[in-house]
Amino acid sequence: MKRVIWTALCLISAGAASAQTLSVDRVLKDVQVLASDEFEGRGVATRAEDKTVAYIADGFKTAGFLPGAKDSAGKPSYFQDVALRRFRVSDPALSFTLPDGKTVPVVQGENMTVATRGATADVTLNAPLVFVGYGVTAPERGWDDFKGVDVKGKIIVVLINDPDFVEPALKTFNGKAMTYYGRWTYKYEEAARRGAVGAIIIHDTDAAAYGWATVKNSNTRDRFDIVRAEPLKVNPALESWIQADTADALFTAAGLDLKALRVQARSKAFKPVELKGVTLSGTYKVTADEIHTRNVVAVLPGKTKPDEYVLYSAHWDHLGIGNPDATGDKIFNGAFDNATGVAGILELARAFARAPRTDRSIVMISFTAEESGLLGSEYYASNPLFPLDKTVGGVNIDGLNIAGKTRNIELTGYGQSTLEDMLAEALKGQKRVVTPDQRAEAGLFYRSDHFPMAKRGVPMLFGAWGLDMVEGGLEAGKKFSEAYIRDHYHQPSDEYEASWDMTGGMQDLEAYYALGRKLATAKVWPEWKPGSEFKAVRDKSAKTRK
Repeated sequence: MKRVIWTALCLISAGAASAQTLSVDRVLKDVQVLASDEFEGRGVATRAEDKTVAYIADGFKTAGFLPGAKDSAGKPSYFQDVALRRFRVSDPALSFTLPDGKTVPVVQGENMTVATRGATADVTLNAPLVFVGYGVTAPERGWDDFKGVDVKGKIIVVLINDPDFVEPALKTFNGKAMTYYGRWTYKYEEAARRGAVGAIIIHDTDAAAYGWATVKNSNTRDRFDIVRAEPLKVNPALESWIQADTADALFTAAGLDLKALRVQARSKAFKPVELKGVTLSGTYKVTADEIHTRNVVAVLPGKTKPDEYVLYSAHWDHLGIGNPDATGDKIFNGAFDNATGVAGILELARAFARAPRTDRSIVMISFTAEESGLLGSEYYASNPLFPLDKTVGGVNIDGLNIAGKTRNIELTGYGQSTLEDMLAEALKGQKRVVTPDQRAEAGLFYRSDHFPMAKRGVPMLFGAWGLDMVEGGLEAGKKFSEAYIRDHYHQPSDEYEASWDMTGGMQDLEAYYALGRKLATAKVWPEWKPGSEFKAVRDKSAKTRK
């Protein structure tokens, strides 16, 4: 692939900046290092973490950014310590008992996954199953899947995504676009709130937006959470996914028609249904310990408003070493997800440091433990090193376009803030446009590190590569995206390929640079648009500005 130097013009900054160069060669060098086998998949709290965070910190330092944190002695540091609890499940010996006395053994990762972020000691189960539809309690929508049924001590069985997923025209939620109620994290949280000992999510490739291989790889390894005094109040003892065919067999054995129940679950009138005679029993070992990991934080102080901040972020972690694939490869390199994002913010740091200094400060953060549930960004948002009410806005990069030039950038959470209007202005010089996420049903807005900042009121953009390819249009873009999700997402095969076409990814970086420079050289404060669930928090903090 031909190597080119991309020139990032500050397209919307009223004559404020000279041209800066963004180098595809430097970006690809960083990707190849971070995604190499030597970095062992960048697992959290592994020997690879030390190597990874040191590489990123050195990149920021070499670029000219200063440490954004302090160590335990109060000295400047590029590392923010993040305390997490690690949960390791081993030796699962579980089986379903059916009404006729027969049993269905649980085979970890094959017909079901067994995990926890709630239990801190070995678990023994002997619990009945209750199907609760989508497992949603949403008073503001007049929706209650539990209808007063007590599930304490039981295991709930739930569908993934929202009730509207199959029939968007129902509009009881957001149509095709997933709400937070559709996320697996919500399903587990609601189970714990109601005292259930476990929750089993029925897998559906379309509704989950990923296949069983992704579920297996993500849920049969160590799980992490922030340290909580009473973790079982937030997460149940059993967090599980089950293969659709296995679930169907259990429902049939209980005299139920899962297909018909799926339809019933789309209605407000749905009531929980017990799987009579079906129980899950057995044991699994749990080892829970506290570990410390790190966010990498760097800052370029502004010249006139150093106490106002523009944020760029990209998570450094991936899945580390896990179950081997069919080729025997067990290193989850995470080249696209998210070595490309880290390489992107490293290159943006170089561009900002070489350019004339902006009025506002530029903050770069590479978060830890995104793959474990946005934990590094949640920790930062709970313990910000730079005040969130003084953080003007930002861009989160979770994968750069590797497919070639596109006519658009897709935004998750489209319609949320005026940042997207500013990005649209930046794209005009490239003759490109902003478009809504084509996969809104996947709930991507709730699945990356911008979300903990957004829910605290900070306008954040999370752009995906546009699917409208210059060569091949939407058909080609969708084909490439679907192939990546099917064949590489959260699999060992997510490796750097010399065939990548980074022209589109570099265009996206140009636009993100232009947007950030506009934010950092203007007095503007982006706003959440009317109807956004994040608007009230930002409006409140706006009153404190001078």
